[in-house]
Amino acid sequence: MNARDLQNQNQNQNRNQNQNREAGPGDNRPVVDIRNLEVSFATDAGAIKAVDGVSLSVAAGEVLAIVGESGSGKTVTAKTILGLLPETATARGAVILARRGGNANRDTVTNDVISLSKKQLRGIRGSDAAMVFQEPSTALNPVYTVGWQIAEGLRAHGKYSRAEAKAKAIEILGRVGIPDPDTRVNYYPHQFSGGQKQRVVIAQALVLDPGLIVADEPTTALDVTVQAEILDLLRRCRDEFGTAIVLITHNMGVVADLADRVAVMYQGRVVEEADAVTLFSNPKNEYTKSLLASVPHVGQGALQTAERASARLADWQDATPVVVADQLGIQYPGRLGRGGFVAVDGVSFEIRAGEVLGLVGESGSGKTTIGRAIAGLTRVTGGSLTVLGHEMNGVRERTFKKSRRDIGFVFQDPASSFNPLLTIAECVAEPLIVHGVARNPGDARRRVDELLEAVQLPKAFGDRYPHELSGGQRQRASLARALALEPTLLIADEPTSALDVSVQARVLELFAELQREFGFAALFISHDLAVVDLLADRIAVLYKGKLVEEGTGAEVLGAPQHPYTQRLLASLPVPDPIEQAKRRDALRALRAAE
Repeated sequence: MNARDLQNQNQNQNRNQNQNREAGPGDNRPVVDIRNLEVSFATDAGAIKAVDGVSLSVAAGEVLAIVGESGSGKTVTAKTILGLLPETATARGAVILARRGGNANRDTVTNDVISLSKKQLRGIRGSDAAMVFQEPSTALNPVYTVGWQIAEGLRAHGKYSRAEAKAKAIEILGRVGIPDPDTRVNYYPHQFSGGQKQRVVIAQALVLDPGLIVADEPTTALDVTVQAEILDLLRRCRDEFGTAIVLITHNMGVVADLADRVAVMYQGRVVEEADAVTLFSNPKNEYTKSLLASVPHVGQGALQTAERASARLADWQDATPVVVADQLGIQYPGRLGRGGFVAVDGVSFEIRAGEVLGLVGESGSGKTTIGRAIAGLTRVTGGSLTVLGHEMNGVRERTFKKSRRDIGFVFQDPASSFNPLLTIAECVAEPLIVHGVARNPGDARRRVDELLEAVQLPKAFGDRYPHELSGGQRQRASLARALALEPTLLIADEPTSALDVSVQARVLELFAELQREFGFAALFISHDLAVVDLLADRIAVLYKGKLVEEGTGAEVLGAPQHPYTQRLLASLPVPDPIEQAKRRDALRALRAAE
């Protein structure tokens, strides 16, 4: 039996398993059937083919994960299913989407999405297929309540009274796990946490009971505990409601946790397709093998930590720390007579010269607040925080201003941290100009070219604009900007969370190389425990503003003592479907014991 026969056999077995799940009549036919899809984009330089001959299908109650690096065509393929391509795109082939025929009555009418008019496309969006977007903060309108936004889909597809629409919105919010939905249906998006906003976006997708959900990076910006909850919710959509799911993600642990089948895309083509267990245990294509090899694993960092420790001078421990926090407290003031919110409560730690401290914890634990306080961007309200010899509790801006050049900052999303009107060279040169090292971008260009080459970008990229670079290239340019003034301390806030695994691996290798070359101390903030383990000398775990555990990777991740650290580690999906199923059961046991 050749590889193609084995692939077809695995697909047929998987579909037969899915047909045994609870589902309505007609589930033996694909919910979506993509046939020889080609998508090209018109540019000034000519047409660029983004998708080339892709054929995929998804059955009811099945999860198909599409993986691949940035630019592989996975998101373009997914958006074609709902007809969400821009006007510059030309699609050929067929995307056959099964019609639901109403929330309670499925029929067997099919439509080729590519041939539908704009009016017909509006008719299928929401009712037949719905999309869960990557960033809920931009998908939700900040000026309308979440109840109004959920009901908007109902109003677009039928006649509902205000009371009926609100009742349906409350029901669906309860189904996706939003607490107190009767009250929170009247809340605005900013009143929800990141994980709750993602649940609201999923509620929007589910409100009309579509046969297919397209989830584009639904857990990218979420910490591992919230990510586990969202994956459980998507699993319920599959198992309880028979919903087919197309999952776009770069997180191979998420794929192992949720997917039934996996399609690997590279340069617009599907290079491998198999059931999840087969793909992870016995990948055939060389690109798939390299993709899986790029995934960091907890425990990989022990060797690097030992190498860095042996390279340090004997008197390193006696050197003055770059950052010292002693019972650090940060409180945000309340409004309208309400008490303040305590974001950081009695946290103590040190960062020594040349050391990388990894800071982990769920959303709202205080990680970014501490990073901002070290950079002088958030006011310290209690305890002591010494940064480069300056006491930050009560510090004046003009006193600390001269030390800002010794602190570099790498942001989570380089696309939004760069000025879109400036070239990359102008963006990288900005710190040099602000601190008087250069008078203008022209004077700084030689230094900028050196920095771009140091982060493995051709110096010609300096003449490009941010939107002309890929996500990984923009993050490298962000590193170059942070290192422009040769800082003593670098603060990296989730610098790799939005990158696919192959690009993430290259950026992490680059970060480690630059840290060895420049010798800067670093605070590395992340929700990815495997990434932190790979880079950090020590790891500090935050929970509800308190430091609950600190030590080396082997101590914290190898033998966690605090229940929260244990739950955090159990929530981390691993790229092995069999092992991940065991970890999922262990996580449920931990939750039940709390």
